[in-house]
Amino acid sequence: MRRNRAEIVGDEMRKVMQDIISNELKDPRVPLLTSVTQVKMTRDLSHATVFVSVFGNDHDKTEALSAIEGATGFIRYEMCKRINLRLAPELHFKLDNTLDEAARMEALIDKTLAEDKARREALGIEELGPSEDEEK
Repeated sequence: MRRNRAEIVGDEMRKVMQDIISNELKDPRVPLLTSVTQVKMTRDLSHATVFVSVFGNDHDKTEALSAIEGATGFIRYEMCKRINLRLAPELHFKLDNTLDEAARMEALIDKTLAEDKARREALGIEELGPSEDEEK
């Protein structure tokens, strides 16, 4: 499938912004384990929504996001120096909580499996293996 220009520019911006935030941004509120996970561009390339993942508690995440938003002008300037674009897109930063959601879902699955196992043991039901029909 052919990708459109907004996706290609978004991927390149993600790489460049990751480098800028990791290596150029000197704000102590931004932890080392901060990464740009995705950049979604509008079709006309005038706006970019930047999804940022921050390792830490909620307070650390909000502090890091506010530090990054405060450095928007610097990030935009550095990005335009590295990527040859006719127009510098307006940047909008959002926290990416997919890792937190994945960990929460995994914990729920583990809890459900443990409850199911305890329920089976209480009822004296053995682990179910493949049925005779499935073996054939």
